[in-house]
Amino acid sequence: MNNKKYRLYWLLSTLGVTLLSFYPLYMGVRVITDMIKDGTVLKENYPKYIIPYTPIAFAVIIGTALLPLMTKAFKRFDAAGASALSVGVFFVFELLFEKKVVVTSTETVSKLADWQMYLCRYVPVETTDVIRTETAVDLLIGEYNPAFKLHFYLISIVIIASVLNCVYGFARMIRTGDTSRKRALIMQSVSAAAFLGLCILACFTAFWRDGNVNVSPLSASLMSVFFILLGVTVGIFVGSFLPAEKRTLSCAVPAAASAATTLVMYIGEMILLHGHLYRFGTGFFFAGIPLIVLAPVDILVIIASGAATFFLMRTAGKKNSELGIRNAE
Repeated sequence: MNNKKYRLYWLLSTLGVTLLSFYPLYMGVRVITDMIKDGTVLKENYPKYIIPYTPIAFAVIIGTALLPLMTKAFKRFDAAGASALSVGVFFVFELLFEKKVVVTSTETVSKLADWQMYLCRYVPVETTDVIRTETAVDLLIGEYNPAFKLHFYLISIVIIASVLNCVYGFARMIRTGDTSRKRALIMQSVSAAAFLGLCILACFTAFWRDGNVNVSPLSASLMSVFFILLGVTVGIFVGSFLPAEKRTLSCAVPAAASAATTLVMYIGEMILLHGHLYRFGTGFFFAGIPLIVLAPVDILVIIASGAATFFLMRTAGKKNSELGIRNAE
């Protein structure tokens, strides 16, 4: 019976991720068609954020479709093997798009990676505290730094690994009947879905930033939630593999992973903005601390990410313990 459920789950999962990936796949087909036909993609025809989301879609679909094969090949480590393979697939497609796709506007002809950077608008802070009001295209042409892709690569790997962790984790539950990771996998599913939703919102709105380094309260709130949720998603991913009975280990390690991931995201933003960060307001609480650039509010966001993960893993551990006691009785 479990084998039938397992095969049905695999087929429905593959179909589900393919349907959910329709738009990024459609964007990729559009761009490839333009490249074959015209040798370039006109700016007005370029669908935003084809990278990294089209390569992510390819990677997740392949990782899900190969579930039975990966389980047979890697046994207990099937999720790790699938994630490694899918991340490799992601980078193959990502680098192909970056190097082969050309975007043409009236001002420039750019490789796709360069053009993606131009879409990330910002206004750098001068030493005189005067804000320049130029667009990213004005500021970044001739100043391209490939390190900006730390943002995209980190987000991509987190999405791929967390989605496949859920797909493979629930598959293992169906196959073996072991539900010890159930709560962690449910939390992973919720956090991954919420984080992906915020990524999609950011693609179409960029959280309503207006090109200034000082952002609105709405933008600041959404960016903070985005950073926290990124860290929480990574923390839960780490925690889902740790033994729940070892409470300190299963809570502290994911919390540390969550805070570290949020810090890395801030570093990526700092690289993109040439040593600056978006500012959420004025005054001491929002001003960058000399030498480390981070403001007190940024440090609070990093701590909040770790604290939220610690609380979630602790709650899941308590419920697992209570369930174990009831089962023993």
